[in-house]
Amino acid sequence: MRYKFIVLVFLIFWGVMITRLYHVSIKSNFYYEGLAKENIERKQFIKPVRGEITDVRGNLLAMNQIGFSLSIAPHLKVKNHQLENVIDTLLETFPDLNKTVMLKVYKKHNSPYNHNYIKVVDFIHYSDMMGAYPKLSLIDNIKIEAETKRYYPYGKYAAHIVGYTGRSNKKENEKDPVANEVGKIGKSGLERFYNKVLEGELGYEISKVTATNKAIEVLEKKLPKDNKNIRLNIDIELQKMIYERFGDATGVAIVMRTNGEVLSAVSYPSYDPNLFVGGISFKDWNALQDDLAHPFTNKFIHGTYPPGSTIKMGMALAFSKALPNSLGAEEYCNGHITLGTSKHKFRCWSRWGHGKVDLRKAIRESCDVYFYNKSLKVGINAMAKHLRTFGLGVRTGVDLPREYSGVIPDKAWKMKRYKQPWYMGETVISAIGQGYDLVTPLQVARYTGMIATSSLAKPFIAREVDGKRIEPELKSLNFNTYYLNEIRKGMYDVCNVRGGTAYRTMSKLPIVVAGKTGTSQVTSIPQSTQKRLKEEELAYYHRSHAWITTYAPYEDPKYIVTVLVEHGGHGGSTAGPIVADIYKWLYREGYFSTGEAATEEVGNNSSR
Repeated sequence: MRYKFIVLVFLIFWGVMITRLYHVSIKSNFYYEGLAKENIERKQFIKPVRGEITDVRGNLLAMNQIGFSLSIAPHLKVKNHQLENVIDTLLETFPDLNKTVMLKVYKKHNSPYNHNYIKVVDFIHYSDMMGAYPKLSLIDNIKIEAETKRYYPYGKYAAHIVGYTGRSNKKENEKDPVANEVGKIGKSGLERFYNKVLEGELGYEISKVTATNKAIEVLEKKLPKDNKNIRLNIDIELQKMIYERFGDATGVAIVMRTNGEVLSAVSYPSYDPNLFVGGISFKDWNALQDDLAHPFTNKFIHGTYPPGSTIKMGMALAFSKALPNSLGAEEYCNGHITLGTSKHKFRCWSRWGHGKVDLRKAIRESCDVYFYNKSLKVGINAMAKHLRTFGLGVRTGVDLPREYSGVIPDKAWKMKRYKQPWYMGETVISAIGQGYDLVTPLQVARYTGMIATSSLAKPFIAREVDGKRIEPELKSLNFNTYYLNEIRKGMYDVCNVRGGTAYRTMSKLPIVVAGKTGTSQVTSIPQSTQKRLKEEELAYYHRSHAWITTYAPYEDPKYIVTVLVEHGGHGGSTAGPIVADIYKWLYREGYFSTGEAATEEVGNNSSR
């Protein structure tokens, strides 16, 4: 036993010795050989030029300004003013530079282990550098490199679509090698969504260097893959027109082809994305955050609002899906309903009621009682299930980051969210787009296209990405043809028949438009109120949001126009004129062919 123990110790000893010998003589050789190679070879990355973004006509929405960056040699001494003298030379040439910032940046990155020049000025415009270049290029401690800076020529008009680039942080640099070298990355909008494409791929150059890190021979070179451009479906002239049209109002406007191509998406008011390119100041940031109109919020995908009566077409289709014969019966509207023995009145917007109401009249005159009664027969779970398949309360899939989904509630949602059961009265108010219902304007535009064509399109803003055309994605849905046509006729009536809620603003257009208005309340109305105040008599933030969502031409739908005016009151009177002006502009600019400029009225026997 003692002999075996001695042998075991002997084997362990020599095992350790052999392992150590391998590490010292062989493995460490590879390590030190690598270090030696690094001492004679230097790999420098070549930064790619970020791709440009253009509108459908080729107008530049995001471009690169040409200029230069300034770097200072490392290890300059502070005590003998060596560093300060170099910085003072830069200040003599460019008086607007900040000495304190340059010193701070230099000291932060300077160390005995850093042998690379330290960038202290990110960008000097080409025209400003030209006169100074001969003088500065002769100073060994100053390095001038070609640089680009992102610029957005149309500023606020396309900010929520295009987005902006900004300085990349440590976490972003760890995930993205290009951002680590370039120091910038897409932060919002298309700049963020398509960042991997736009930023391109790094190139590199491997050089043989001397002991003082001076290149003497290029051993290998690979050019970067850059200028990966994106062309959009957006028409910036349409975008500008709509933006200016909002005036003192706040809200959203979306113009989309029925195949999903987004021609314009305005979130008003907006901001200047150029403020963020070099780092936004505290003053400008606080101004954006404190503005009650929320200019920084992308309202067409991040704004969630009660859909109001714009939900009624989808609600009717949900009824037809859940109870196929439920839409055949008329409802009688006397201005309100009550539930059970409760005295609480669920009121129609018309105090005196609408009398006998069929489906077409319910859409045309937006009768609430019609939808109250039908919803009680169907129930919230079936309603919610079908509305989600119509694109409400779910993300549209548009090519923009962090899209919100909104809420189309059911019993399980409320229990999970509030730990409370669902009440019958909540079904009633959900049927007219109030209560917990929340949707984004882009969802409403997409769903309107589904009603017009029976296909649910995925909205997309980019037309071509690095030369590759983006194809539409459409999902066909099946509906009862008769009921769907009755809904469409009701939408025609809204815009073209006296008594329609948008007749005054939409009936005299050069093309035939169908649509639906909506008024979504932001405050409840007490039961004791016998006569409602007019919207203009309410305090601004107590006024309802005004919706109108439309499609045209009626007989052959090609375009969707959806507008929301925040606290605008009634959709027909406030959002309607904006929609009318959009259609007039589209017609003048040739978006509709001559054959689509229809003027005939649609009778009760029309197919649409």
